[in-house]
Amino acid sequence: MKKIPSFTINHEKLLRGIYVSRKDLVGGEVVTTFDIRMKEPNREPAITGRAIHAMEHLAATYLRNNEAWKDRVIYWGPMGCLTGNYLLLRGDYESKDIVELMKQTFQFIADFEGNVPGATPRDCGNYSFMDLPDAKREAKIFLEEVLNCMTEANLIYPV
Repeated sequence: MKKIPSFTINHEKLLRGIYVSRKDLVGGEVVTTFDIRMKEPNREPAITGRAIHAMEHLAATYLRNNEAWKDRVIYWGPMGCLTGNYLLLRGDYESKDIVELMKQTFQFIADFEGNVPGATPRDCGNYSFMDLPDAKREAKIFLEEVLNCMTEANLIYPV
């Protein structure tokens, strides 16, 4: 069976950052899938399931309420390996195009106070499986160590 493109990226060289994972033509429009890589694969501990679940609720809520971007947001969700998230946007974009949006998103998560949106039995299939303090900590680390000091190495997949 042929490998899918995301399994052809050299994860041994992959840094934390924002990468264009793929672009697809859907109904005549481009959909850009971003790899929002928060951890260096196989070199850093993965994000806990509870933290990334809280982060998913917060980021999805923020992005779908962002006046400038909400009509382009298709999906935000965690990677199975727990080293980052995927963001799918309607439109043809490059990594640099969403750096400011990611800064705003991760600042929102880092600063969030209160109840996580959708963290109730009625709204979520595993509502108690969340760790807001850890999500905030992970968001702050990614914001300070990566997003606030982006380089080309954090925007283009390694060869």
